[in-house]
Amino acid sequence: MTKQEVTFFWFRRDLRLEDNVGLYHALQSKFPVIPLFIFDDAILDSLPKNDARVGFIHESLAKINQQLQEIGSSLLVKKGKTQQVWQELLQEFEVKEVYFNKDYEPYALERDLAISELLESNKTKPHSYKDQVIFEEKEITKADGLPYTVYTPYKNKWLEKYKSMAPIPEFEAVNIFSNFFKFHFDFPTLEQIGFEESTIKVQPHNLSKIANYHETRDFPAIDSTSYLSPHLRFGTVSIRKLVNWAVRKNEVFLSELIWREFFMQILFSFPKVVTHNFKSAYDGIQWRNNEEEFKRWCTGTTGYPMVDAGMRQLNETGYMHNRVRMVVASFLCKHLLIQWQWGEAYFAQKLLDYELSANVGNWQWAAGTGCDAAPYFRVFNPEIQLTKFDEKGIYIRKWIPEFNLGYGKPIVEHAMARDRAIATYKAGIVK
Repeated sequence: MTKQEVTFFWFRRDLRLEDNVGLYHALQSKFPVIPLFIFDDAILDSLPKNDARVGFIHESLAKINQQLQEIGSSLLVKKGKTQQVWQELLQEFEVKEVYFNKDYEPYALERDLAISELLESNKTKPHSYKDQVIFEEKEITKADGLPYTVYTPYKNKWLEKYKSMAPIPEFEAVNIFSNFFKFHFDFPTLEQIGFEESTIKVQPHNLSKIANYHETRDFPAIDSTSYLSPHLRFGTVSIRKLVNWAVRKNEVFLSELIWREFFMQILFSFPKVVTHNFKSAYDGIQWRNNEEEFKRWCTGTTGYPMVDAGMRQLNETGYMHNRVRMVVASFLCKHLLIQWQWGEAYFAQKLLDYELSANVGNWQWAAGTGCDAAPYFRVFNPEIQLTKFDEKGIYIRKWIPEFNLGYGKPIVEHAMARDRAIATYKAGIVK
């Protein structure tokens, strides 16, 4: 029996039909396009069964599947080891081409290379496209071709290049939807994938909240959060639409999007930063790594209200306000002298918008060990941060209901901890 000749489009971090570069090109193939998503065991096996991010992916895929059913197609969802899934698909179909959008994290690069080699060995042509960033890999470099390791010159070069081609074109696929493979694939339940509903949910994003971002972004009590970050992380929104919008509406928010790409190219160019200090001179710091103190930081019981409110918000919702993220990260690394890798790993478990490059980049920034990081002698005072950014205590009372009953004694005294941190860093840094 002759196998069906098809093209595949492989969804990964681009969970949308509109303005999807790889999908746009796939739909111009000579062969009908099967849209595919693979729940990768290599990623899922390390996650709790109620991981909210898996639930959000499943929910986003269900929306895509519903859109496809309206035009007589559907989404093929598989679960397993990626290489094995592709071997089975190559047996089942006459796969002529596979389209996907690039991913730049170390595991993804290794996976995509292996799958591309598998496809080519089966006379199947892989096609990959830039989609989750405006500028990738080595598109923004210094004059000598080396990567930037300081943000401001990177941002200036980024803006210069963007303005020379703005607005970035968006890729609409509506007019060629007819090329989807016409077949009804069974869509699995979350339970069939081996997961269950979480009480934590990804909030809908709201672009209108960004209009005053520059004025409100430092005040956690003001509900001015767009909730865009998980949607950007999993690609339910297009970075091109978002940047083209931010350029017109808010330059400060645009700078945050450029930070995202800066950290992505740092990770691509210096993959050691996943586990090691960007600045190797900091490798000699003698961290205290007290497990009991780390547990109190995780549970939001340090006795510092802004730190504790932030950690409780994270544990209960999967979100944490950006200003508070800086405070809690600095507190862990400087006040408690606990390695940034401990905090980075905890955030990786809890954050709905967890993205490896940004998480590692921001933690190393807070610890002083990263590129363009805060200097080691900069130690946030959590009490001053509270006075400046939550003067009326609205944020802390929301997350610490017992605050008015007389809050617990701080885990460490600020002045002592600051002096200890500076002395420890100074003694550990290799000149």
